[in-house]
Amino acid sequence: MDLATFITGMTMGLSLIVAIGAQNAFVLRQGLKGQHVFWICLTCALSDAILIMLGVTSFGRIAAWLPWVDPVMRYGGAAFLVWYGVKSLHSALGSNEVLMASAKEDRTGLASALFTCLALTWLNPHVYLDTVVLLGTISTQFEGQKAAFAAGAMTGSFLFFFALGYGATRLRPVFARPSAWRILEGGIALVMWGIALKLVLGS
Repeated sequence: MDLATFITGMTMGLSLIVAIGAQNAFVLRQGLKGQHVFWICLTCALSDAILIMLGVTSFGRIAAWLPWVDPVMRYGGAAFLVWYGVKSLHSALGSNEVLMASAKEDRTGLASALFTCLALTWLNPHVYLDTVVLLGTISTQFEGQKAAFAAGAMTGSFLFFFALGYGATRLRPVFARPSAWRILEGGIALVMWGIALKLVLGS
């Protein structure tokens, strides 16, 4: 495996996923709540790994065979993001008791958390643009070393999500105050709606 190609893949992978988005906002929130952090981070990283592999191998041909994929993903993803934003805004505007209860709810909802995580990942066309289209296109510059490039990008994804999820736990003292949770939930709502608007407008 070529080390330079591996590092290039890692650098490119990190540069595309560090921007705040629906998936990252959800990981941050789960990390702050201390809920299912390992499984959420692992789900995000594995999802990215699958998408990166598709980009390096054959997603372009799949998209050509199934032209309906883009509009379905675009509007379905936008609808889900709008709903999730409304949910976050409702939490931000709730009473202190409701807000803190939401922030401290028990660790029984793994299936629900994973479903939300997968939806935020797989229903967001921007994820495909970053991990599949862009990384897939860049990988063509490394013919014969695509495996090293993909491995680097996947490693970057694993490093980022676990650093985000577990790094957020250090901010818990700050989020012991309802006002901090209100700002977070309100910010998440704006992020979700902003991404949904971009999807609908096709930008």
